[in-house]
Amino acid sequence: MTGDGTRAVRAGLPEPVAHEPSLPGPVFAAHFHLPGEVGGPYAYGRDSNPTWTRLEEAIGALESPHAPAQTVSFASGMAAISAVLFSQLRSGDAVVLPSDGYQLLPAVRSRLESYGIEVRTAPTAHDAQLGVLEGARLLWLETPSNPGLEVCDVRRLVAAAHERGALVAVDNTLATPLGQRPLELGADFSVASGTKALSGHGDVLLGYVTTRRAALADAVRLWRKTVGAIPGPMESWLAHRSLATLALRVRQQSAGALALAESLGGRAEVTGVRHPGLPSDPSHALAVAQMRPGRFGSVVSFTLPDRAHAERFLGALTLVDEATSFGSVRSAAERRARWGGDAVPEGFVRFSVGVEDPEDLVADVHRALDVALRDA
Repeated sequence: MTGDGTRAVRAGLPEPVAHEPSLPGPVFAAHFHLPGEVGGPYAYGRDSNPTWTRLEEAIGALESPHAPAQTVSFASGMAAISAVLFSQLRSGDAVVLPSDGYQLLPAVRSRLESYGIEVRTAPTAHDAQLGVLEGARLLWLETPSNPGLEVCDVRRLVAAAHERGALVAVDNTLATPLGQRPLELGADFSVASGTKALSGHGDVLLGYVTTRRAALADAVRLWRKTVGAIPGPMESWLAHRSLATLALRVRQQSAGALALAESLGGRAEVTGVRHPGLPSDPSHALAVAQMRPGRFGSVVSFTLPDRAHAERFLGALTLVDEATSFGSVRSAAERRARWGGDAVPEGFVRFSVGVEDPEDLVADVHRALDVALRDA
């Protein structure tokens, strides 16, 4: 069995053909030649595309290297999330969502409830979702959570859900398949936004769902076909191209994030520093038990005294973009409360560490913190 870095470089590539590129370019086609009866893998552009196929094979190899799995790619992470929820839930069903998950989940909740689906929520920390699991059809986990970086015990929750007849989906966006493999922890679905670290350059919107159960993959794929939430060939090709550096990026970003988190401990104005790789983090022991060593993600969160203080800090950074999203090669940070929808203080900062040299990034952050204090 090859290592993660080798797998990321080689996954999804076709057999070599003389005088052809190792990764063929994107296939742009609304329809394909289809003589006679309908058959074969490619007929119409909303159903399938060879560029998607290569990407999906590659992601499947990363999410589930030890057992066969199927991946279905989507136009965005939210399209992938919606496909799992709406392909599996019917009126009268109950679903358990994290109360501290991605900020669009409340909007998803409203839509589910309008279709007669009962939605229950509980925090990620301390496996609190166990308390509202009885009778549910689907349990949705987000670990580490965004933006609070809480971690739940996937194995424990999966065992409890399956005992009760519920399916389990894990949002694996922040961890990436090189940091955590939900299917190996027992989950039925691993779901992620490929917009973030998977593609990693801030230039692609993409999502995917991976499962080891063919019937579940078929249901998700039918949902994609029905609503037309398909990825573009160019986006799919760019994402596949970017996988070759995924292991390098994850390693550098995780090391930089840990260095930044450790450096913030001595700042009196900085509170609530969170990163799963930080030995003092409340989630560290659990993260070590289910995430890959040294791959605890690119995100660090912390709180500054108030909104104005956070904005002075963000404005003083020179190596960091003030932008939303995370997982890019370029560091980004934002005052998360500006969006609404997250239960965080006004001075809460979500910081996504890029692949810059950690010492340069740490120096820039501390210089900006000094400026924010000086100009108070």
